[in-house]
Amino acid sequence: MKKINKMNVKFACSFILAIGTLHSVSTLADTTYEDHLADEANGADWLSYSGGYKSHRFSPLSQINTANVDQLKVMWAYQMQPTGISGAGLQETTPVVSDGIMYLTESPSSVTALDARSGNLLWHWSPDISNEVLNIGFPRINRGVALLDNNVYVATLDARLFALDARTGAVRWETQVADNSLGFSLTLAPLALDGKIIVGVSGAEAGVRAFLDAYDASSGQRLWRTFTVPEPGEPGSETWQGDDWETGGGSTWLTGSYDPELDLLYWTTGNPAPDWNGDLRPGDNLYTCSVIAFDPETGEMRWHFQYTPHDTHDWDANQIPVLVDGEFEGQQRKLLALANRNAFYYLLDRATGEFLLAEEYSYQTWAEGIDENGRPIVIPNTEPTREGVLVWPSLQGATNWFSPSYNPQTEQFFVANRRMGAIYFKADAEYQPGQPFLGGGEQALDGDQATGAILALDVMSGEQQWEFELLTPPWSGVMATSGGLVFGSSNEGQFFALDAATGDPLWNFNTGAHIRTNPMGFSIDDNQRVAIIGGQTLFVLGLE
Repeated sequence: MKKINKMNVKFACSFILAIGTLHSVSTLADTTYEDHLADEANGADWLSYSGGYKSHRFSPLSQINTANVDQLKVMWAYQMQPTGISGAGLQETTPVVSDGIMYLTESPSSVTALDARSGNLLWHWSPDISNEVLNIGFPRINRGVALLDNNVYVATLDARLFALDARTGAVRWETQVADNSLGFSLTLAPLALDGKIIVGVSGAEAGVRAFLDAYDASSGQRLWRTFTVPEPGEPGSETWQGDDWETGGGSTWLTGSYDPELDLLYWTTGNPAPDWNGDLRPGDNLYTCSVIAFDPETGEMRWHFQYTPHDTHDWDANQIPVLVDGEFEGQQRKLLALANRNAFYYLLDRATGEFLLAEEYSYQTWAEGIDENGRPIVIPNTEPTREGVLVWPSLQGATNWFSPSYNPQTEQFFVANRRMGAIYFKADAEYQPGQPFLGGGEQALDGDQATGAILALDVMSGEQQWEFELLTPPWSGVMATSGGLVFGSSNEGQFFALDAATGDPLWNFNTGAHIRTNPMGFSIDDNQRVAIIGGQTLFVLGLE
């Protein structure tokens, strides 16, 4: 860890615009832990990646509603800045908003602060990242920042974690999380807890042994590290043989959720390595393709649930765990809902990890169903072969990293659904540090055989209420609002609003470019706003 007490020469441009009645960055209020605790009910700000610790991605604002959404218009737009880093053209960030300032990342790892009223640039910071940085199995992207007190936290493609001054973009501290030369990378938005910053790693396609880390928010000192693949003698190690665990994967590359009452941190894990040749790693391969509940003070695992044991189709469980409170089968329970990449929707008791329900929400051909313990009943001859075998869904899954949304007022769970199959192949694999460790591949069924949809599910049963069909599989998430709306987007660049009760389309806007982000919302001067990124342009829309 390197502490920096002066303005870092790497931060590209840091300046304040003071126009009319715009906020001065120097007078901004801090984003406290208490603010995060209240985030779900606070429609003015959007303080974390999923809009709150429960990860509902739900806006409680109703100024924009089913009666007037067709009057939405662009209030301002911001064009992303070129970086000079090859392959950094995709944007997957979710902006956050605190006290009238919007913070977002620009791929691969830059941070920008904008005035949320006008879109005027306040400051922009870029780390020094080489074109030689490794990103095996995923694009050169970043999904956002975390806010805590007067700092902005960003994780970088070359596996570093930075704390920036929220007012100026100056570097407060940086620390090296992992060795990028081995394939480790950071692409997620960190999660800010009380005095801690939580980050996970990408890299399973390079055969890394993944982990989850907690860092002291003020100093950057690492507080704990918990590996997601156990070493010999640890619980779960019996699900690996020999030294397979050393290159076992289990990446933690998507932001988790947190229950402050239970004081449990929930994080999902990725595929085992190598991806498609399971012969090289016999067993269930814990704790890959799982959700894990952690003690945020110590990093100790409290419980786990594995969605896809011995995964051989790259159906990692890196989807957002949504925390739901409600009545399940006549009993009030604290629940965790997750639409998995493997095409099943799950409900768990989030206090204990008890399996409660699984329902197929997308076409699949690999499992007859899920048994009473939550274990899939696998159909024979669906594992990859050297000749190739056709299985649904494709490795990109029935959904992927992009966010679902939950409306607690209607108990509806909304998810963007990819409908693709693939021919899966198995191949030999030999581990070499910093090289792809895959053991096969896939040939996806694209064209007319690939479609998509936005689905509305009853959160307590998984029963489908409606679907809104898309021409192609989406790469972007959804956001529900108290105005009876669900915002989503298509691969072709259409940003749209649906009636949450029926799925009927009410409004759309052509961004003119591919959309690969999640919508978010906030308000400024009591005016509700919705934001989306199309291509390299951030659009902020409102009624006035």
